[in-house]
Amino acid sequence: MEIFDKDLKSIQEARDLARQGKVAANEIATFSEEQIDQILQKMVQVISQQSPNLAQRAVDETGFGKVMDKMYKNHAASTLLYDEIKHEKTIGIVSEDEAKGTFDVAEPVGLVLGIIPSTNPTSTVIFKSMIAIKSRNAIVFSPHPSALDCTKKTAEMLNRAAVSAGAPDGIISCSTIPTMAGTNELLHAPEVSLIIATGGPGMVKAAYSSGKPALGVGAGNSPAYIEKTADVKTAVEKIIASKTFDNGTICASEQSIICEKGIESDVVREFKAQGGYFMTPEETDKVCGLLFKNGYVMNAGFVGREATVIAEAAGITVPSDTKVLIGRQEGVGKGYPLSFEKLTTVLGFYVVNNWEEACHLSIELLQNGIGHTMSIHTNDKDMVMKFAAKPASRILVNTGGSQGGTGISTGLPISFTLGCGTFGGSSVSENVGPKHLLNIKKVAYGLKDVRTLVSDDKTFNPYTNECSKEEITCHTSREKQEIKDVSESDLETLTKVVRQILSTMD
Repeated sequence: MEIFDKDLKSIQEARDLARQGKVAANEIATFSEEQIDQILQKMVQVISQQSPNLAQRAVDETGFGKVMDKMYKNHAASTLLYDEIKHEKTIGIVSEDEAKGTFDVAEPVGLVLGIIPSTNPTSTVIFKSMIAIKSRNAIVFSPHPSALDCTKKTAEMLNRAAVSAGAPDGIISCSTIPTMAGTNELLHAPEVSLIIATGGPGMVKAAYSSGKPALGVGAGNSPAYIEKTADVKTAVEKIIASKTFDNGTICASEQSIICEKGIESDVVREFKAQGGYFMTPEETDKVCGLLFKNGYVMNAGFVGREATVIAEAAGITVPSDTKVLIGRQEGVGKGYPLSFEKLTTVLGFYVVNNWEEACHLSIELLQNGIGHTMSIHTNDKDMVMKFAAKPASRILVNTGGSQGGTGISTGLPISFTLGCGTFGGSSVSENVGPKHLLNIKKVAYGLKDVRTLVSDDKTFNPYTNECSKEEITCHTSREKQEIKDVSESDLETLTKVVRQILSTMD
């Protein structure tokens, strides 16, 4: 009996999924808007029914986050997203400019590979499946090993729903043997046209190094600045609502708080009143020792955990109603662990003298999650413009980072793949959506007669004051003569060489 090891099985499965996905991609590329909409509606219907089950599976399997919040993320990735994109043009002529004689024609890219993280597995599968189908593509998923079951189950549900509405089988598929070898096979599969990578820096780098077009998103490290004109109570409420949403597993969630010395006492008082626990330096060290390993890499065992769970594990006593743990920091980078990304219910806390210091500090903090997101709470519009210049692709004003960055509480496109732009080494700075999974072809009619293009152009005058028509004619004649002279000289030289060669042969 033949026994194949896990890597070989995963490679063969990857090849089979890619081939099946390519066939499905070719078929769905011929579908109409009505057919696509029917498929999307069926997918939304199934998710609305199964969301509690999927959310519970995700929490049970990974240990990250909260069931209710994961349910809402599933809802956002299906129902809210559908409502937002259902009228978006993704088939045929999607835009036209009559004055310029051009129009854009959308074509699907083909088979998409989706890399799925463990922090938001079900919602990310739903989101990527929705935008793939909307743009008439097939998609195959590579799950994180620690979220295999819930990722696979979500993909299977969506595929069945899509097929029942007329989509080809295999339009949505998922690897069931997650290995690096299998993922690498998918990354380089000739059938895959585009990669959407959501996950750790290593996986995103692998996607960009595959030689294929890729949409990769980096880590976040979002600072939240409470400016002196802000409504402190409301700002703190929104920050806590964001940081505790699925226990901080969204990369756009706040990582550090910055406030001015003049309102420090108000901010501290408000955080304490709303469930924020300010740790002593010794307690902060204990929590940091728990949260990070191998430098400043987040310990997966405490990602998306309740503040009370983290405190208990660190051996510190906090009130039972504690929502977030807060540690004061005096600097950024090495030696200041809370200045790095923390996808859990822990915040760094900084006090500055004025907005200029807040500005510089924000830039420093963003270096550890550059290009992603930052927040500002203010009632000063000029201050918003000052902070709009920061190296972040999303500048959120008076809202929570988790909900604002994903477009749930803002006018940004609803997305669970948030580009970081060239700041963060990403090919896109926007919230990724259906349009990013399309090839846009330009059709352009001729507006000018190429036969008389030069003579018809009234703005083109080669005869200036410095160079008359006669001088141009003279220059042209001289250039022709020089070319002739050079040619005759070369001929004479060549003749001499040939004669010399012949003479040596006598």
